[in-house]
Amino acid sequence: MNHGSVTVQDLSYTFRNNQPPALDHFSAIIRSGAITGLVGPDGAGKTTLIRLMAALLLPTSGDISIFGFDTRNDPANLHRIIGYMPQKFGLYEDLSVIQNLRLYADLHGVTGHARIQAFQRLLSFTGLEPFQKRLAGRLSGGMKQKLGLACTLIRKPQLLLLDEPSVGVDPVSRRELWSMVRGLVTDDTVVIWSTAYLDEAEQCDEVLLLNEGRLIFGGPPTVLTGRVTNRCFQIRNIKGNRRKILAQALRQDEIQDGIVQGEHVRIVLRSNASLPESSTFAAGSAAQFVSVSPRFEDAFIDILGGGPGGNSVLAASMTQVKDEGSITVEADGLTKRFGDFTAAENITFSIRRGEIFGLLGPNGAGKSTTFKMMCGLLRPSAGAGRVVGLDLQKAPGKARSRLGYMAQKFSLYGDLSTLQNLEFFSGVYGLAGTKQKDTVARMIEIFSLQPYLKVAAKELPLGFKQRLALSCAVMHEPAVLFLDEPTSGVDPITRREFWTHINALVERGVTVLVTTHFMDEAEYCDRIALIYQGRMIDSGSPDDLKKSTRSERLPDPTLEDAFIALIREWDKKNRETR
Repeated sequence: MNHGSVTVQDLSYTFRNNQPPALDHFSAIIRSGAITGLVGPDGAGKTTLIRLMAALLLPTSGDISIFGFDTRNDPANLHRIIGYMPQKFGLYEDLSVIQNLRLYADLHGVTGHARIQAFQRLLSFTGLEPFQKRLAGRLSGGMKQKLGLACTLIRKPQLLLLDEPSVGVDPVSRRELWSMVRGLVTDDTVVIWSTAYLDEAEQCDEVLLLNEGRLIFGGPPTVLTGRVTNRCFQIRNIKGNRRKILAQALRQDEIQDGIVQGEHVRIVLRSNASLPESSTFAAGSAAQFVSVSPRFEDAFIDILGGGPGGNSVLAASMTQVKDEGSITVEADGLTKRFGDFTAAENITFSIRRGEIFGLLGPNGAGKSTTFKMMCGLLRPSAGAGRVVGLDLQKAPGKARSRLGYMAQKFSLYGDLSTLQNLEFFSGVYGLAGTKQKDTVARMIEIFSLQPYLKVAAKELPLGFKQRLALSCAVMHEPAVLFLDEPTSGVDPITRREFWTHINALVERGVTVLVTTHFMDEAEYCDRIALIYQGRMIDSGSPDDLKKSTRSERLPDPTLEDAFIALIREWDKKNRETR
């Protein structure tokens, strides 16, 4: 037995006798001195595997050995060498940063000089030193994750289990979290990082890819990436709407996956398929195919059988939004103050019918506050928000009937079943009788909710929670759709499914206001507003924002590069003017 690693042998786990196993004969050896990424679609068994390793669940069959300790027989010894950061924020929101650290130090028996040293090290390490007195519930998403990591590291673990620590975290904080964890790796530590971000998985030393409870790949990310060599291309010199070109490409039999990638459309061919004619996508234009290097994400989609395609049954079932003027959504000087704190200041923009408008910014920048004011959920301290010409404060009922809202945090009724939520929200939106029954049945079919109709919403896998939330937001066929981080934490295939629906809805005249921390998703936006420290510091198309940050150091910046560069430039200007 390798005592310097985690050894999993023929592991199975079943929650209920009449259900398929959450893990099915899983075996792996996870080595020390490395970061091992745990990836897979929603419901693949990643969180179950982490809980089994933490000895919070016991295997139905099979064994797990961690540094020589067996999870069945040695849970007390294991808990002394394991650090576990769960997917859901597990700290006490009504305690301050330092109070949470003290509590975890007490729980782990860290006292005296070791305690003082640990606090100093962790507060400095995470950058939370200036925020010791702030309540955990008032931290931004990125700061919450850093505090969660700090509490996990009160006593240095030999096995560090991180269950999607970067979900809902902005790109700046994601980079910081990754750098922090990389700095923790030593020859005698094992780090297991479950993630929905495949660019993170690509940085891992090893990857375990699960699907339906089974291990379908284990090894370095580059090995998996090799399976799509010579099958990845960009469609360049596109004239016109890239989202339309993508939808056309995904309808071709030869193409199994595609995304908008900057000024281009990236596609992955099926195995042994030939390139279709470029005129298929952009007749009369100078569009051309250019071979590009494969990415881990391309291989991930490939090994799981390809993406969801380019057709949206949801959009096809909805009527065309009638033209009610070129401007559908307006924010006019929106400002929100909470006492002395200004969460959003003088936010002004307008969105045209059939346009995707993105709000980007770090955690705590004011995006969700702006969203809630635009939905009529928060009364602005100053300014106004309008939807299809209706003031959200003067005519809130009429305005809300024209919009659909999907909240950042799952906001449906967790104790109600999937079916009960669908019936409740369809009634709230004024659907009744045969129309209500037909609409609910249509949403069940479109979003494949049939197996979960009797399951409480809070018990759904994350991907199906998001599907249910989106179905409740669109069932009344709104003219405007507000999506606050709609794909946070879901797997790449589900994200593609969502954006296939969103892009097709926009083609039918729906106006979309969206926030996201996925920079590849932001490329789908027609225009973007960058929110930082409660203000709108820049706006324009994704291409415009990237061009504005070009330099000798960054001749071809990504949108993430531009995001970070614009924020740093703003910080520098404000320091100079102080």
